[in-house]
Amino acid sequence: MCAETPDYKSTLTLPKTDFPMRAGLPKREPAWLERWERIGIYDRLREKTGRESFTLHDGPPYANGHLHIGHALNKTIKDMIVRSHQMMGYDARYIPGWDCHGLPIEWKIEEAYRKKGRNKDDVPINEFRAECREFAAGWVDIQREEFKRLGITGNWAEPYLTMDFHAERVIAEEFMKFLMNGTLYQGSKPVMWSPIEQTALAEAEVEYHDKDSFTIWVKFEVKRKPKLIPVSERGTEPTVMTKAEQEAFDLEGAIVPIWTTTPWTIPSNKAVVFSNSVRYDLYEVTAVEEECWAKVGERYIIASKLAEQTFEKARVKDWRHLGEVKHQTLEEIELLHPLANTPGSKREWDKPRDFRAAEFVTDTEGTGFVHCAPSHGMEEYELYRDLGMLQQVITYNVLDDGSFRPDLPFFGGKYILNRKGKEGDANTAVIDKLVEVGGLMARGKIKHSYPHSWRSKAPVIYRNTPQWFAAIDKPVGDGLDTHGTTIRERALTEIDNVKWTPKSGRNRLHSMMEARPDWVLSRQRAWGVPLTCFTKRGALPTDDDYLLRNEEVNARIVEAFEADGADVWYEDGAKERFLSGIVNPDDYDQVMDILDVWFDSGSTHAFTLRDRADGSDDGIADVYMEGTDQHRGWFHSSLLQSVGTTGRAPYRQVVTHGMTLDQKGFKQSKSLGNITPPEDVIKQYGADILRLWVAQTDYTLDQRIGPEILKGTADSYRRLRNTMRYMLGALGDFTEADRVEAAEMPELERWVLHRLAELDTQVREGYARFDFQGVFRAVFDFATLDLSAFYFDIRKDALYCDGDTLRRRAARTVMDLLFHRLTTWLAPVLVFTMEEVWLERFDADDASVHLQDIPATPDGWLDADLAAKWAQVRAARRVVTAALEVQRTDKVIGASLEAAPIVYVADDTQRAALESVSFEDVSITSQIKVTGDAAPADAFRLPEVDGVAVVFAKAEGAKCARCWKVLPDIGTHAHADVCARCDDAVG
Repeated sequence: MCAETPDYKSTLTLPKTDFPMRAGLPKREPAWLERWERIGIYDRLREKTGRESFTLHDGPPYANGHLHIGHALNKTIKDMIVRSHQMMGYDARYIPGWDCHGLPIEWKIEEAYRKKGRNKDDVPINEFRAECREFAAGWVDIQREEFKRLGITGNWAEPYLTMDFHAERVIAEEFMKFLMNGTLYQGSKPVMWSPIEQTALAEAEVEYHDKDSFTIWVKFEVKRKPKLIPVSERGTEPTVMTKAEQEAFDLEGAIVPIWTTTPWTIPSNKAVVFSNSVRYDLYEVTAVEEECWAKVGERYIIASKLAEQTFEKARVKDWRHLGEVKHQTLEEIELLHPLANTPGSKREWDKPRDFRAAEFVTDTEGTGFVHCAPSHGMEEYELYRDLGMLQQVITYNVLDDGSFRPDLPFFGGKYILNRKGKEGDANTAVIDKLVEVGGLMARGKIKHSYPHSWRSKAPVIYRNTPQWFAAIDKPVGDGLDTHGTTIRERALTEIDNVKWTPKSGRNRLHSMMEARPDWVLSRQRAWGVPLTCFTKRGALPTDDDYLLRNEEVNARIVEAFEADGADVWYEDGAKERFLSGIVNPDDYDQVMDILDVWFDSGSTHAFTLRDRADGSDDGIADVYMEGTDQHRGWFHSSLLQSVGTTGRAPYRQVVTHGMTLDQKGFKQSKSLGNITPPEDVIKQYGADILRLWVAQTDYTLDQRIGPEILKGTADSYRRLRNTMRYMLGALGDFTEADRVEAAEMPELERWVLHRLAELDTQVREGYARFDFQGVFRAVFDFATLDLSAFYFDIRKDALYCDGDTLRRRAARTVMDLLFHRLTTWLAPVLVFTMEEVWLERFDADDASVHLQDIPATPDGWLDADLAAKWAQVRAARRVVTAALEVQRTDKVIGASLEAAPIVYVADDTQRAALESVSFEDVSITSQIKVTGDAAPADAFRLPEVDGVAVVFAKAEGAKCARCWKVLPDIGTHAHADVCARCDDAVG
């Protein structure tokens, strides 16, 4: 630091800037937002012609509630992707969007009704839908302002909304492509059903939480299958039994126990299944504990590996092994339901249960037998579907609200869940009845992971109900020449045509797509796009003419939706409006279910990327970016929908981020009090600090945030801000007349240019692969280590004390080049701060750093030989600096300029490098001696720098009153108290 004396301070060229040390971001950021809106930044960027387009398609957040930290992370990453690509020369478009239909909004309106004592069913459906629409619109406006406050750029004036009339038209149109290509069908199979919300749910609408469930071991009595004798053979002598038939006869009255965690499914039991790869044995109970439901003398068939634990659960003290039960023998028996022949049962369960082998049975838990209620389990359903026996085993015992049908003996009107989503009375009623009839062997409770609705947070059930599906293994009748004839084949092929970041995303979605069932498209609600189709009266779902497939009808529907929205489907006379004059309306029924909202969001590519002028040039997004949960959500439904209608994926690249945890790694929860609302961070620190936190995290993994982490982020910000402030001060009056060509610059400046060229490649490659953590770390380390701690530290003497020298002009030229690159490199991350920095130099009315591109960097700046030389110089400098710090700590010197160390360098090349670069200036000492002599044993050394040692010595001479160097020539110039350089500068 140069001396600030009354005589010479005015002769120094000290930094000049009004750029404040304190950012004051919370108060100042809104003014920049207003400025960007006033000068139309996003629209002006669209006016740049001749650029390759780059489109990030926004996954629609739900229009319901304030933003949480996950929203902030998600939108900030998207914004960094868009801004960085724009500044790398693309036309980077971003259309924000919202999901507006669906159950959560309905739920809010129904809650408001209940508080007012209104019944939703008494409200005309379009009046109800209008309230849902108004609710969604209100939250879109709120969330839009919250997103903008984060500094997110985009076409906020014209977002896409799934409830816009054109969007509803396209969603219906896309649905009707499934209708026309033959993949749409109505089926009755078990689906995840929410009794609280009274609708089917998709896998993406389900989350898993621990749940305490009843467990029961139930007795099914063995009954030998009757021997069927042809009429022509009746009256003849009985045939001799096979060995298996004889063994089955001997097992009559034995018990096959099953284990289940859903007692409420026992009334719907239609079968029990075993495994041909599991060994089963027969056991007789010989002793029991008190309060045991198993009885002495009862015989049980149980999987050998599970017998001991089963008897232990049943409080059986002792038993004897009677022998193995062969699989051929099991095939000869059937079972009685534990409620068979029970008085008052109205013969509901009297028919024997089916008993056969199934591949999904194991001996890892339970008893080795599985109770089958095909109406409430997918594996059982598929088993009997493939056997062609669904008609015999499907039941309809459970109603929409999760209650048993009123006429079901013993259990009619009982609820699986109560109205608050807690345990109802169905399970206990079933258990109590089984105890009463002697059908229970044991009972207990288990805590296990169980599916819950992510909206109501209540458990869901598997329930057989008629629904509309898209068949994913049926050939798609669209005639498209694509990679596969079925939706599943197309999807699996397209997954490998997409780039995944991280790569594990590919495997995650691929495995889901391999195993997924048909897509459940229908929901039994009111707020959404209806399934715009008609069914023929009197026809069966399996009949070819069950669904009306008519292009003229479809055209009428989409025309009406475009003009007036999906509400027209619910208007009186809608069926006649769409069918009259084409087919007889009396021959058809109108489907009133609505589409799964995942179909809505899965279709957004069609009405956003394809239909909008500012969409994608080819209808495909360059990138989709969402949280990792969207492998089963938006990524999944978008791929299914797109390959079903276009034969290809709607995206070229998919990027995923992890979940946001608290600073200790726990899930954020209101009950734990560890939530970090983005609004709070912005109020305390400003949005740029939140954005910097995003840039500093590895978003591909789960991230942590909390007060201590944010303090560390703010500290990094302050260090970077100080670097920018230093450059602004040095460039206060820089003009083009000061500029120096690279070839004329000193080596140190050319080394900085080399580092700029290296870093430019690193930044561009990092931004291209969305590695914001890598980009920021590289730029931050450069700014704080290469610049602040090295280059600026060395050159501040020349900047402050030199006159109009080449060295000073070269340093300022490099500062200018640094300025343009650092501001544009960091602008996608620190959108407000880099705007403040830019306007400090270029404060025109319509100026903005966000209208700039990252400057091209000349290849000629790269100089590997020079970089290698300066790596040796910096290594030696570290030893000198560390040696002087010891002397400063010991109070031998107050500043490094008081020193004239001797530096012993063993390597000839390194020594030559030091001797060629004014090493005293590099080391910030007044004098220095570099020698190849052997270093004394007590010389200072750093273990990590081999071959360099330092012996301390004080500088000889007097202290320059202007630059504070200690030099022997002080007193020999016109100005007696300054050195030659300063004497020349003062003039």
